[in-house]
Amino acid sequence: MTESGNPSQPVNVNEYDASHIQVLEGLEAVRRRPGMYLGSTGERGLHQMVYQVVTYAIDEHLAGHADAIDVTITADGGIRVADNGRGLPVQAHDPTGKSAVERQLTELSFVPKPRTGYWVSGGINGLGLCGVNALSSRLTVEVHRDGHRWTQEYEKGIPISALTRHEESSGHGTAIVFLPDADIFETTLWSFATLSQRLQELTFLNGGLAISLTDERPERPVRHHHLDGLRAYVAHLNPYPPPSLVHSPAIGFTSENEEQTISVQVAMQWNTWSPGEFLSFANSTRTHEGGAHEVGFRTALTSVVNDYARRRQQISADDQDLTAEDIQEGLTAVVSVKLAHPVFEGSTRTRLGNPDADTYVQEVVRQHLADWLDHHPNEAAAIIRHIVNASTGRGKW
Repeated sequence: MTESGNPSQPVNVNEYDASHIQVLEGLEAVRRRPGMYLGSTGERGLHQMVYQVVTYAIDEHLAGHADAIDVTITADGGIRVADNGRGLPVQAHDPTGKSAVERQLTELSFVPKPRTGYWVSGGINGLGLCGVNALSSRLTVEVHRDGHRWTQEYEKGIPISALTRHEESSGHGTAIVFLPDADIFETTLWSFATLSQRLQELTFLNGGLAISLTDERPERPVRHHHLDGLRAYVAHLNPYPPPSLVHSPAIGFTSENEEQTISVQVAMQWNTWSPGEFLSFANSTRTHEGGAHEVGFRTALTSVVNDYARRRQQISADDQDLTAEDIQEGLTAVVSVKLAHPVFEGSTRTRLGNPDADTYVQEVVRQHLADWLDHHPNEAAAIIRHIVNASTGRGKW
């Protein structure tokens, strides 16, 4: 084979050998290729830094050890994320003598041992705390645990001080303060509205968790706390007057399998005002491209509604089945799954590929939605009438 630019000139294979291969290790790889870890070095990637730190705090909530997260946009343009969880471990357990705090902040491959930390972890498990550290011009971690306050400081992912024990403390939790590196990001200007919207979404997806957001640029505090979880989310997405709601409140149910490897939350409500909206999440990450959990929900929904409508003789034996399109007309629904081992696929890794998610979501929806319809006959009749009307409007009846 010859070079395409000069057919008569043979290729010198010795010009390309092992010395031309550059291997980037650890945090150096993150700093050299930040887009591979964040997806962007623009505004979207900048805000992803906050979500990565918040995800760690949410993991503490999922493990049953935290119920509050405070996020602050500091006056100098940094971010502070503090939680009331157990606090990052400060002990050193490996031959290097590094504390678990330092390993968590400097090693891409460092993760807690199975079943000792979290049975499920929020997000896609991409960047993590160490990646945020690598892409920050400076970062300070403060831990309250084991009866003391501990701190350590970093610059561009490199520790500039040892983990230091300070005064006694009866508190518990972790606070991370970081300043994004202006040499990495196209912008370091935070959007209060963008952060507030995502943090509110996370409280909907993790019922009982309170997240506050404070802006010191000027001060503009906001606190999100939704005990009703996804039903509150659907109410937020359906801000229509009562006459436009086919039923109220929203339908909601939650289930977890015996092995505690997958849990499902569903909330749904029909209205006559909008064409409907469907949102799905896996480990609190929006799955824009759908996936197995969406397939399971839509399959079970179509089956349950048709079965109920026929049993109640709202459609006859001679009528065609109500289609998925008919049933989803005016339906606002949110489906959230949490899995111990999520498999993300698609061009942006936002499609869930776990077959067990399809199976389990179908099982949960068939059981709980059928039960709700049977126990709410008036609301159920109104829902079926709405769906039949939608079908009639398409000229099918």
